[in-house]
Amino acid sequence: MVSQGMVSLTKSLCTMTPRVRLKNPNMLQKLKTGSCNFRFRNLRVLCTTKLSQWEPSPFIHASAEEAADLVLDKTVNVFESIISESAEEEKVDSAQQRTNSQVQVLKWPIWLLGPSVLLTSGMAPTLWLPLSSVFLGSNVVSLLSLIGLDCIFNLGAMLFLLMADSCARPKDPSQSCNSKPPFSYKFWNMFSLITGFLVPTLLLFGSQSGLLASLQPQLPFLSSAVILFPYFILLAVQTLTEILTWHWQSPVWLVTPVVYEAYRILQLMRGLTLSAEVNAPAWVVHMLRGLVSWWVLILGMQLMRVAWFAGFASRTTTGQQPQSVASK
Repeated sequence: MVSQGMVSLTKSLCTMTPRVRLKNPNMLQKLKTGSCNFRFRNLRVLCTTKLSQWEPSPFIHASAEEAADLVLDKTVNVFESIISESAEEEKVDSAQQRTNSQVQVLKWPIWLLGPSVLLTSGMAPTLWLPLSSVFLGSNVVSLLSLIGLDCIFNLGAMLFLLMADSCARPKDPSQSCNSKPPFSYKFWNMFSLITGFLVPTLLLFGSQSGLLASLQPQLPFLSSAVILFPYFILLAVQTLTEILTWHWQSPVWLVTPVVYEAYRILQLMRGLTLSAEVNAPAWVVHMLRGLVSWWVLILGMQLMRVAWFAGFASRTTTGQQPQSVASK
């Protein structure tokens, strides 16, 4: 009974014809020929008169082999693209490593060339050149000779700092190197430079104007220029160099004052020798000795700051290692 009911229901569904009001009379001919398609928005109704009771609906079946071939082709293409990208990345990395190794090989001679330039331009003329060949008395020629001697050192110091900057840069040129000194370091350097400039200037002004009666007798202008004018020029050059290293964020900002202050001590010792040649008064000699003591103190503090910075860098490195391990 159940099977007969299903058969009768199927017959009724197959013989049932939907009633549709057609505005176009040509659609009636299509209905008589056999099949028609109706589209109602997202609904598609397929009506056919040629299907029998037991004929299944026309489904399109794709073979499993064709589907598997399509999936395999797409998978192979994906893997080929990944392999090609990884090969390109390895080529780029190997090229960068070769470039970095070549740059490092070129930097090796700088470790010897930089200090040699500093020694040749700064220490050799001051230590081995006879002072009598440079100083011929309290005149303009002697002043220009001493300034030229200090300019040779300034050129050598500039070359040394440029070489040191190139050695301190990262191995990979694409990496940025931004080294900023702390504000306390800048303040202390500026304070020491301004103090080293104001003290002799005020003493000379007080002696020439007569405001300080103890600073007598007066020192002639050419004699004071021979002793102190190269000193003032070196102060100005050091100030300009430090400001530029701070502005460019160069890693040599910690070494710059050490280079100039070490030479300044030799320069002031030369001034003590010249003070005897120009018959400088006793207060000038004491002033030069005080300046030598001041810059030795400043140089010692700079060296202590270098040691502090090395310890700070080591603490920072050891602090970053556990973080990197934890991130891995």
